Amino acid sequence: MGATGAVLVVDDDPAICVVVGEALRRQGHKVKTAASIRERSALMSSFAPDVLITDVMLPDGDGLDGVADILADRPDLNVIILSAQNTLNTAIRATEKGAFEYLPKPFDLNELTRAVSDALGARQDGEGGFAEAGLPHDGLPLVGRSPAMQEVYRTIARVLSNDLSILVLGESGTGKELVAEAIHSLGQRRTKPFVAINMAAIPRELIEAELFGYEKGAFTGAHARTAGKFEQAQGGTLFLDEIGDMPMEAQTRLLRVLQSGEVTTVGGSKAVRVNVRIIAATNKNLPTLIDEGRFRQDLYYRLNVVPVSLPPLRDRRDDVILLARHFLERAAQDGLPRKALSDDAAQLMMTWHWPGNVRELQNMMQRLAVLSRENIITADMLRNMLPMDAVSTDYAAPADQMVHAVRDWTKRRLGVGLGQDRALHDDLLAVVEPILLQEVLASVDGNQIRAAALLGINRNTLRKKLTDYGLDPTALRLAD
Repeated sequence: MGATGAVLVVDDDPAICVVVGEALRRQGHKVKTAASIRERSALMSSFAPDVLITDVMLPDGDGLDGVADILADRPDLNVIILSAQNTLNTAIRATEKGAFEYLPKPFDLNELTRAVSDALGARQDGEGGFAEAGLPHDGLPLVGRSPAMQEVYRTIARVLSNDLSILVLGESGTGKELVAEAIHSLGQRRTKPFVAINMAAIPRELIEAELFGYEKGAFTGAHARTAGKFEQAQGGTLFLDEIGDMPMEAQTRLLRVLQSGEVTTVGGSKAVRVNVRIIAATNKNLPTLIDEGRFRQDLYYRLNVVPVSLPPLRDRRDDVILLARHFLERAAQDGLPRKALSDDAAQLMMTWHWPGNVRELQNMMQRLAVLSRENIITADMLRNMLPMDAVSTDYAAPADQMVHAVRDWTKRRLGVGLGQDRALHDDLLAVVEPILLQEVLASVDGNQIRAAALLGINRNTLRKKLTDYGLDPTALRLAD
């Protein structure tokens, strides 16, 4: 067991105070609880905690208010912020206030107790957690409250006060450039240029000239000396998008620049000192490219100092409606008619697996804002845009290969997709759904909690479906 200490837990939910308090006491910590900022202040005058755990939304104000003052008086105190306002804004504010850790609600109790142990250890070592940032946080481009996005926010908050190289990983359309822009605009280099270059969009023979610049006469069409992206980004951030498409010869030269901090133009001989932060991004598996001899391992280690993994939209279904409404609101702010989603449209959107991710969702909302004659967007409007044979059943997670296999197996057996005919959709659903339920249950050995989580439905809904179809929850996998 690690170091023990005194902990003050501030939350207006009595259940959270009881559960967290009991878990910490079992680890040997001395714990007191408070339900408001006023109670927190009163306890702080008579109880000297080593760790303060505080919610943001409290009955008498914002739990973050006063944290900076508390830390000014108690610089040895480590603060852990809890919040159901799970946005990048909250993570940045926690950073600004000097919090040791930020945990979004709902939080994992084991993660919280580990954070307390880490805070006590850091206190003994004289280390801090989040660094003071003092950053603006209006108009943030990233939207999402899912656990996967919370991890992204926390990583972004941690890298704002340093210049470590960052590698953003994710499928096309997940918002990799938005992450790079957020890190730049909220970080220390925000007053300097943000320069982006897409390796997949530039002819291979011109990538070095684009990156490093070129001298007059270096090649046909080089009529004057031209600064490359490194020089253009001087003092700021250079975003290298689709880095997995970079030719090997350009990779070698890029590695040299990263090691030396100097750029030599194509056709030139004089090195120019550059000071830029590198953020790279890719939708490819770089370790696989390394094994295939198509990407330099030493460059990979240079770029992948801090990885940021962006989840596909199908793995953050709780964010779909939040994002859709955000894009509709933004369209209204741009002068388009204000639109809203009906409940049935929202439910339908949750069943689509969004292969184009956030970009696909954004484009769809923009089209609906322009083309829809009604102020309310209905499910029927969406059905004209979504290929319904690819819509997943009951919010199932199509990222799971087993679910893909069931859908493909069913389509082969039936010889037809769901189509856009609603009656056909309902008839086929009665055939597809029990097969899917049995396959999911078999894959988790009949564990209904895990099956419900995999399907994206609650346990009561799963039980009702099993009853409706007369299925045994311990049924084994169907023979193919």
